[in-house]
Amino acid sequence: MSRRPEPKLVRKLRDKQESHRERGRFYRAAFVVAGVLILLTGIAMLALPGPAFVVIPIGLAILALEFTWAERLLETALEKAADAQDKAADATPLQKGLGLTAGAIAIAAFVVAAITWDIPVLPV
Repeated sequence: MSRRPEPKLVRKLRDKQESHRERGRFYRAAFVVAGVLILLTGIAMLALPGPAFVVIPIGLAILALEFTWAERLLETALEKAADAQDKAADATPLQKGLGLTAGAIAIAAFVVAAITWDIPVLPV
């Protein structure tokens, strides 16, 4: 398996790192605090409703301007996301059909449960 080229976002971050490091300490500290808050919000969204898989990379991208561990983590996450995208694109028609069927069954089960046990679906 050949190594995937470096993600475009990581290349852009590396280009901006030098100019970012020339900024003042207060600006950089505020940037780190913002990155940590966004990252923690994304992590919380793994259990709470929200776009965690969008917010976490944004937090990592902000932190990657300061920390190499965040840059490595972001690069790994982007590579894994690209691999998952490739696997989904390479799925056979049978796999896609089974996925759709499982989704339809799950929705039907929820509807039946909501009707049977009188679960309020909409907050009215």
